[in-house]
Amino acid sequence: MQVLVLYYSKTGNTKKLAEAIARGVEKVEGVKAVLKRTDEVTKEDFLNSDGVIAGSPVYFGVMAAELKKVFDDFVGIRKQMEGKVGAAFATSGHPTGGKETTMMSIIHCLLIYGMIVVGDPMSATGHYGVACAGSPDKETEENGEKLGQRVAELVKKLRS
Repeated sequence: MQVLVLYYSKTGNTKKLAEAIARGVEKVEGVKAVLKRTDEVTKEDFLNSDGVIAGSPVYFGVMAAELKKVFDDFVGIRKQMEGKVGAAFATSGHPTGGKETTMMSIIHCLLIYGMIVVGDPMSATGHYGVACAGSPDKETEENGEKLGQRVAELVKKLRS
């Protein structure tokens, strides 16, 4: 079983959070994290994954065009993604910079792909996903690991 952690990062902040999420996925025995940037992901990565956790910096309150392009380009396989687990994460340059609306824009795509969407667990923040302003601090990285672990555990439950 595998979970795709897909991200676009311009400054490195979103990449750092994606890496923490991938570490959380890897904590679950039998589940592998596949960490991919938007410019290197393939349709096969989507199809071979039991879950997708997608992240982006905030761009005008929504996901970056580079991440949206992946969802647009892969729309032909959306029916094959039905029933897989999906989750979102975001980073911004400002505390009130639109992180929740960015995660919701990602969640909209995951829903249209027919995925089972989850937020981060109550042991993290219990909201739409994991987000931060600037570079993720230790607490945010821990919450990212919790999100990755939650998705991986759900993938295992759904596959058994």
